[in-house]
Amino acid sequence: MFRTIAFRRDFGGYQYMSGFPITDDHIHIDPVNGRGIEAAREFRRSGGTHIFLVSKPAGSFGIRPGAAADFIPVFEETLRVAEKIRETGVVVFPVLGVHPAEITHLAEATDPDTAAGTMKGGLDLAARYVEEGKAIALKSGRPHYEVSPEIWSASLDVLSHALSLAAGLGCALQVHAESGPCADIAEMAGKAGMRAGKVVKHYATTGTPLVPSVTAKGTAFADFLHSKGEFMLESDYMDENSRPGAVTGPRSVPRMTRKLYDEGLLSEDDVYRIHVLTPSRVYGVDISL
Repeated sequence: MFRTIAFRRDFGGYQYMSGFPITDDHIHIDPVNGRGIEAAREFRRSGGTHIFLVSKPAGSFGIRPGAAADFIPVFEETLRVAEKIRETGVVVFPVLGVHPAEITHLAEATDPDTAAGTMKGGLDLAARYVEEGKAIALKSGRPHYEVSPEIWSASLDVLSHALSLAAGLGCALQVHAESGPCADIAEMAGKAGMRAGKVVKHYATTGTPLVPSVTAKGTAFADFLHSKGEFMLESDYMDENSRPGAVTGPRSVPRMTRKLYDEGLLSEDDVYRIHVLTPSRVYGVDISL
């Protein structure tokens, strides 16, 4: 099942000659506000092979949504970018949804309940793309910053709706939420008829009952390495010229994987579990070279 991983120097990066795919579980590529397709090429030159391309907030494209349909251009742009990235040889799995921070902007113009209704409508539209096979998962969550009780309650309503949609579709849901285990989200998933093993905690820390997606830097990543538990790796690369390198660069996942493998801190089994086995199981996709 396993093959020896080998690298060769190529255009300033490292590329796999044999071995396993290298998967970034949460990345943004934005030709409008960032480096765009060149960032995807950099990922590939560094040894990356597969990405889960996550839709950005509507505001990234100058859109201030007032209705559910206003999210359609965001989804369409994400799919257009996915096609351009595929031309570089990177395999792309689009993940579409409504960023939980949208509720703050929407509620300023209306009220929390109306804002939640707009966001749920946007998620309904994202779900259609999954149903049509144009995307493979949804994204949702709740604010990771302090909000009023009314906003929090409305956000939980949106998250519950997203969980129900994902359960009905049989797809995974990426969750953007506050730091910590977020154990209550696993309970919410159960009530929605969804297994916690299909709910991905973006920017995860240890102790979560959800599937952890860990940024390729910092103490949380070191904690997961020591635990030898199940997790996936992400860059959360924002691809915004105003914030270069945030959260980590497009090369971070393949580079960190190579570094830790070379140092003996990751075995072939570890690389296979992180980059192939876990994402294949969670998302129900084929990850292979």
